[in-house]
Amino acid sequence: MPRVVALYRYPLKGFTPEHCNALTVLPEGRVAGDRVLAFRFANAPAADDRWCRKYEGVVLANTPGLARLGTQFDQHRMRLKIALGDQVLADEGLDEAGRKRLVGALTAYVLSLGEHPLRNHPDRLPLKLVGDGLTPRYQDNEAGQVTLHSRETIASAATALRDPGLSEHRFRSNIAVEGVEAWAEQSWLGRSIRIGGVEFDVVKPKTRCLATHANPLTGERDLSVMQGLMRSFAQKESTLGVGMLTRGAGGEIRVGDSVSLID
Repeated sequence: MPRVVALYRYPLKGFTPEHCNALTVLPEGRVAGDRVLAFRFANAPAADDRWCRKYEGVVLANTPGLARLGTQFDQHRMRLKIALGDQVLADEGLDEAGRKRLVGALTAYVLSLGEHPLRNHPDRLPLKLVGDGLTPRYQDNEAGQVTLHSRETIASAATALRDPGLSEHRFRSNIAVEGVEAWAEQSWLGRSIRIGGVEFDVVKPKTRCLATHANPLTGERDLSVMQGLMRSFAQKESTLGVGMLTRGAGGEIRVGDSVSLID
């Protein structure tokens, strides 16, 4: 029977994942603690802490070097740590002064990179750290979605892309499952599934962006995933995995939970 083999959430939009044994899925189709913070451009049209598109801030898709950073967010203490290897760039609370120091450290790091979105764009500075640290808000879709892929699909993509070590971390899903045929999750579109005791509507294929081109360890763009998926699998848009909305009240899902179609 298909089962969950890994769970991830991304407290800071576009940065490294947290590996979790369990996730709390909320009724509106989001994961608690997921994408609760983001570094946004000064000229982004969104005001305050409202949702914004990914390219209106510093994310992996436009700044591949972010993959080299390690981040830890302590939601109980409301404290964010950003490190480069053993070097701590900032470890601050989310009060006004702490946010400024986090922005300063992240800005300095980004400006040191060869590829980043701030060059020749002074209007994008100063960056702003947005989000209350509690509300999952900065998913790719304003309505929010929980994302899923199978490891069999990752293996199929690895063969097509001639990268036997292809990491699922390139695809930044919340849920990884195994025990299905490759690309089986695409056949779930328009249907509903149950994971543990939580039900989901599978609503759309997950379109991929330049974040997938960045090596999750080195931060180098070393693999043309988007073009490779379209070429190898006759896709009009590069897709891998699916986006899902919660049915009902949500609840907790855990590594090892079974996955089944319910209609």
